[in-house]
Amino acid sequence: MVLFLGPWSVGKSSMINYLLGLHSSTQELYTGAEPTTSEYTVVMHGDKFRSVEGIVMAADSSRSFSPLEKFGQGFLEKLVGIEMPHPLLERVSFVDTPGIIENRKQQERGYPYNEVCQWFIDRADLIFLVFDPTKLDVGGELEMLFKQMKGRESQIRIILNKADNLARQDLMRVYGALFWSMAPLINVTEPPRVYVSSFWPQDYAPDTSKELFMKEEISLLEDLNEVIENQLENKIAFIRQHAIRVRIHALLVDRYLHTYAEKLGWFSDPYEVTRDIVSDPDKYYIFKSILAKTNVSKFDLPAKEAYQDFFGVNSMSGFKQLSQHCSWSGGCLLEKIEKAITEELPALLSSVGRMSAGPAKAAPAAAAAAAAPPPPLPGTCEGAGCTEQPKNRWRKQ
Repeated sequence: MVLFLGPWSVGKSSMINYLLGLHSSTQELYTGAEPTTSEYTVVMHGDKFRSVEGIVMAADSSRSFSPLEKFGQGFLEKLVGIEMPHPLLERVSFVDTPGIIENRKQQERGYPYNEVCQWFIDRADLIFLVFDPTKLDVGGELEMLFKQMKGRESQIRIILNKADNLARQDLMRVYGALFWSMAPLINVTEPPRVYVSSFWPQDYAPDTSKELFMKEEISLLEDLNEVIENQLENKIAFIRQHAIRVRIHALLVDRYLHTYAEKLGWFSDPYEVTRDIVSDPDKYYIFKSILAKTNVSKFDLPAKEAYQDFFGVNSMSGFKQLSQHCSWSGGCLLEKIEKAITEELPALLSSVGRMSAGPAKAAPAAAAAAAAPPPPLPGTCEGAGCTEQPKNRWRKQ
């Protein structure tokens, strides 16, 4: 799943049309200068072109959209699926979202916008955050989306679309302004990859950085193809990463419970004991003991303040210690997740790698052929002096 997010009328729908070669066809997504996309549009593969209403998508158990019913019928009326026979859609689905309008309140949308976006963010393999030179402002909705994407920075690609509307000097200024706007929202050492081009079939405007735009377009298509090819490996690695976080959380909660049981006397107030432990965990060496006794990196530990919120909502007395989650027949939950992290998931990852590398090992000639330079994109020309714009490799010829 590739998710498109961004302000209104920055070219999200046009970009999907371009990737699928739908421009000027009866199947293209509607585009315009005004806010045109008010629905969540899922473009997916099907035997024939047809539109599927959101209530049908949610009711169909063969699809993966039934959990969306929890957002209410008001949202399902804003959800639509489009099926079409297309080779690219056999490998990926595109999700077009309503544009971010910073002066609109969530209740005016009629459904929980951020919660719906979170549902799609959690299931997306790649997130395209699209801007254009006229819409670089950061408001409340966009800031909230970045908070929701925390931990998924490797999946984010920032697109500066409609770049051929600018002269070269102005493009440099806009590029800098984009990073200036994004910097407070992206708290990672390495910023997401930024692609600068105009993703639609029209020729680039004259006297612009055509060569740069062409290279950026090809790089984005290669990036998309790589994510599709590595989908299984990325999914397994993400599951393992999530399992590590679950294990650390379980160990920390268990340590809090041990400390709580030790400090709770016959005449102690459970509330006061909990507050004392949660407000100053360093006094009881809770986090240090986790680092000393287990194979946990200090860089993976959550913030101590997070457990003030956690135990503010969840009472310590409502949990069992990890030792109580063991049985003769079923074993221990902690041992199972540790085995998954250290043995099962790495083995699964290796087996997927061998599957993809198997044909190359079995047939050296095939491997040599695969290692050869890829053919030019459909519609491109080769040789010195070639100035023709490359056509989209995914477009139907």
